[in-house]
Amino acid sequence: MAIIHPFKAWRPTPDNVREVACVPYDVISSEEARKLAAGKPNSFLHVIRPEIDLPKNIDFNDDRVYHKGAENLKRFISKNILQQENERAVYIYRLIMNGRSQTGVFTCVSVEDYDNEVILKHELTRPVKEDDRTRHILTQSAHAEPVMMTYKDEQSIDDMVEDTMEKREPIFDFKAEDGVQHTVWKSTNSDDLARAFQQVEHLYIADGHHRCKSASRAAEEKKEQNKNHTGSEEYNFFPAVLFPMSQMEILAYNRILHSVPNDFKKRLKDDFEIIENASPKPANKGEISVYMDGEWFGLRLPLSEDPNSVEQLDAHRLQAFILQPMLGINDPRRDDNISFVGGIRGTGELEDRVDSGKAAAAFSMYPTSIEELVEVSDEKMLMPPKSTWFEPKLRSGLLVHTF
Repeated sequence: MAIIHPFKAWRPTPDNVREVACVPYDVISSEEARKLAAGKPNSFLHVIRPEIDLPKNIDFNDDRVYHKGAENLKRFISKNILQQENERAVYIYRLIMNGRSQTGVFTCVSVEDYDNEVILKHELTRPVKEDDRTRHILTQSAHAEPVMMTYKDEQSIDDMVEDTMEKREPIFDFKAEDGVQHTVWKSTNSDDLARAFQQVEHLYIADGHHRCKSASRAAEEKKEQNKNHTGSEEYNFFPAVLFPMSQMEILAYNRILHSVPNDFKKRLKDDFEIIENASPKPANKGEISVYMDGEWFGLRLPLSEDPNSVEQLDAHRLQAFILQPMLGINDPRRDDNISFVGGIRGTGELEDRVDSGKAAAAFSMYPTSIEELVEVSDEKMLMPPKSTWFEPKLRSGLLVHTF
């Protein structure tokens, strides 16, 4: 039984939404953020990546970074770059990328649901990233960016979403620089949607595990400071966009190796079943395409006996049968010999990295399915790091939640 919480959003005007809205904080580097925000004082990057307004050599966890983010958010509010809605509401958010549409419910969800595993995770979070986002939340008294979540399809919710899109004009409708169309409506039936989500057993985190954990930690700190805590305070809720499973698309999350033994290619071809004339993109689950020395070749990954849902994942099989035993990569989160490349960049990016000498080998993966993600989450298990890459990405700065 999932709780959704209508909220009084801070939002741009329709006229300035395109210059305010930006990519999420965690898909670009600090250097890329500086370039994207250059000459754009109203870009929301000044709130979510405030180090761009400070010297380049500053540590990301310097106190000045967090205070600058809070200062920038106050500036956005005082100058009416963001304006607060008069009433609590739930919103409908549609993204169209390459002709494919994905429509979700933009609302706040409950920290209690996260703590009690109504909201399920599939990834491990890192304390250093938790600390960073928790400090941003507490310093700004805001949840600046939504989490992407999914749920098992529910027809009554679909009907209410359609009702809003048919009866109301959007409050935002713009095409971002990457070609993705973003459209937002204020719901006609926020209370009915809240009741409908009470029939949804679980919400599943797709993208934003650190934002969820940080929202929980921030709420716990606020609770400890508030002798009159009731559980209904705004800090007990954080923003998310909830999409039905049937509309979710996961792209591959590919791997590159910076160095490999001289006999690595021979060992791969000797030890694994080879797929002749393999495409750079694997055709089936259990297959990977490898790029080395200017050529692609395919491998079939073995399965362990009686595998559980995690052991069936291609990312786990790659780790178990190649990365750990052949290369000694025990923890891919921390090993400097491996990097990850989102599938949105294509296999050409893998070829470029290897051909330029920046990498020695690349693995092109078959995408994890949304069904696999839900199965792992339902079993309260964790996927290997970097198992999923979701597209399109939500824009930040559209609807901001404060407390």
